[in-house]
Amino acid sequence: MTEDAFYKFLGLAMRAGKVVSGEETVLKTVRDQRAKLVLISSDASSNTNKMFHAKCHSYNVPIQTAGTREHLGRAIGKHERVVLGITDEGFAKKLQIMIDD
Repeated sequence: MTEDAFYKFLGLAMRAGKVVSGEETVLKTVRDQRAKLVLISSDASSNTNKMFHAKCHSYNVPIQTAGTREHLGRAIGKHERVVLGITDEGFAKKLQIMIDD
C-alpha cells in the first residue's frame, strides 16, 4: 500500500467518526480503554512520545509512528495533529497492516 492510500483510509476513518485527535482527548480514550490504536507523528516531542508509549503500554493499546504532524492533520481535515486515537477495531487493524507494509 502507498502512503497516499494510508492517509485516504485515515480520512475515511475520520469521516466514519472513529478517530479522536489531540493529546488530552486521546489520553482519555486510552484510559477509558476505547482506543484500539494510537498513531503518533514522527516529529512529536520526546516527552509526548515517552508519555504516550508509557500510557499505551500500561493500558495494552498498540501505538505506531505514522507520518508527520502536518500529514496526520491534513488526512483528517484539521490543522497539525501530533497524536490520533482510532476507536474502531476494524479500522485499527487495517491501519496497522498499512503501516507495516
